[in-house]
Amino acid sequence: MLEQEGIDRISTNLVCQRAGVTPPALYRYFDDKYAIIEALAERLMARQNVALDAWVARYRGAGLEMVADKVIELLREMDAITSAQPGALWIMRALRAVPKLAPIRLASHNYVADVLTDLYMPFLPQVPREVVRLRTRIAVEMAYSIDEMLKEEAVNRELVFDEADKVFRSMFDYPEYGVRITGK
Repeated sequence: MLEQEGIDRISTNLVCQRAGVTPPALYRYFDDKYAIIEALAERLMARQNVALDAWVARYRGAGLEMVADKVIELLREMDAITSAQPGALWIMRALRAVPKLAPIRLASHNYVADVLTDLYMPFLPQVPREVVRLRTRIAVEMAYSIDEMLKEEAVNRELVFDEADKVFRSMFDYPEYGVRITGK
């Protein structure tokens, strides 16, 4: 429905009609249409977090060079998850466009940044955590924007992944702290 109608045109009555439920039944579980989108977003983010946790487990302790080499693998996994979720692009758009939903997006993005920062810090003991965390948080925003771009535009997907890989690899260079990634 999000794809067909857009967030503005969807109403709880339309949701009830399509779902074959009465408004009182819907309101038993959801306060409004935004609560429905919130539930869909949480389901999508839970799937993403499972993939994130598995990726972190695979590369924890593998070394900074290996992690840098595999970041794009994580981006590809997130792309696959959102591609498989009906309406995912519209859910992501709603999380950006609707002020009431912004805290959900921010909490998710901050969670991902914290998990990744925790993964990176053992490899970067000479770099202040707040610097790694900020750079990681910026990278998380870029990753979600790339995911949206892959769904919204007719782009050469492999070229996008190749170029994104270069950008994300560069986030592991901290020359001011003596850290350099050699590259592929």
